Amino acid sequence: MALNMRTAPSNVVAQQQNGARTPVRVPVTAKPVVTLRIAPFKGSSVASQRATYQVRVAAATEVKAEKELGQARPIFPFTAIVGQDEMKLALILNVIDPKIGGVMIMGDRGTGKSTTIRALADLLPEMKVVANDPFNSDPEDPELMSEEIRNRVKGGDQLPVSSKKIPMVDLPLGATEDRVCGTIDIEKALTEGVKAFEPGLLAKANRGILYVDEVNLLDDHLVDVLLDSAASGWNTVEREGISISHPARFILVGSGNPEEGELRPQLLDRFGMHAQIGTVKDPRLRVQIVSQRATFDENPAVFRKDYEAGQNALTSRIVEARKVLKQCDVSYDYRVKISQICSDLNVDGIRGDIVTNRAAKALAAFEGRTEVTPEDIYRVIPLCLRHRLRKDPLAEIDDGDRVREVFKKVFGME
Repeated sequence: MALNMRTAPSNVVAQQQNGARTPVRVPVTAKPVVTLRIAPFKGSSVASQRATYQVRVAAATEVKAEKELGQARPIFPFTAIVGQDEMKLALILNVIDPKIGGVMIMGDRGTGKSTTIRALADLLPEMKVVANDPFNSDPEDPELMSEEIRNRVKGGDQLPVSSKKIPMVDLPLGATEDRVCGTIDIEKALTEGVKAFEPGLLAKANRGILYVDEVNLLDDHLVDVLLDSAASGWNTVEREGISISHPARFILVGSGNPEEGELRPQLLDRFGMHAQIGTVKDPRLRVQIVSQRATFDENPAVFRKDYEAGQNALTSRIVEARKVLKQCDVSYDYRVKISQICSDLNVDGIRGDIVTNRAAKALAAFEGRTEVTPEDIYRVIPLCLRHRLRKDPLAEIDDGDRVREVFKKVFGME
């Protein structure tokens, strides 16, 4: 089957059927036309072999027209979001250092969780990728290359490089495992001896952000798959003895409403950070939020223009922080105290120690420093440990007060 894309030049197109050209009248506006040439069966006539079918792609045309007119779904500016500093800080630190391990955001309905996370997409800087690679392979880092790209590098090929914005992928609540992980065409593998792999959402999210709204309602098996891939940085698909692996290093961001249930403790522990947000109580702030939303809904383009300078400044700050991060360091004394806090709080494993060290360095880099201070640790340690204290699945997650009390005791700030 061959696929040919062309544009109808007038309001009449000729459909070729059994060797005759019959005019078929269509709307005057020229739109892209997809011509599907169907491979004939053996023994069919020459005229049948030339049969074509024209299918108009109205939906694709509408999407293209929207983009040309600037009518794509507008995104609320990140810098215009009022309050919710804890959530915004956790998201920014994960963008600076994706190895922190993502963030789980829990809060009341209508508190701006989804709005804030999607607004983060505007702040994401560009990255270098191998052109036309479905896995967003890094042209310089072998760990972030797909198997095909690594083989091309070993063979001495010159890789075509392009730039694209760090991707942000939404995971639908009803997504299947095949849609998330990708699928293998078993028939093609058996008949032609090639690994025909259709990439899933994990491939698309490589080196980007994967957002799962209402993650606490997602099937536990899918949550395990996401967390395993986020932790290892690789996704492996195995079907009928055929195995394919590709890089899947992404920032996992989940959000949910605690009224609809919490994640199991062993799943919560896999998220690097945990942010809790509540409804704004100050009447003045509530009025400000309502006014901003009304202005944005009335004229999104003008509203976004007003915050363009702030958006660009924050993006530049994040880009610079990612460069400085490699030079940041936590002194040995502070590392010992971080581990002592984890031990005193009876945190299982050492994931809490690792994440706290990484988050503190990311915050120092964001502030333009290379040395971590106790204030940096104090700001991030509740986000890194509060969700690791719950032993009983029915217990509530600590709001951070226990972590702060132990911090003050260990650092002598009582």
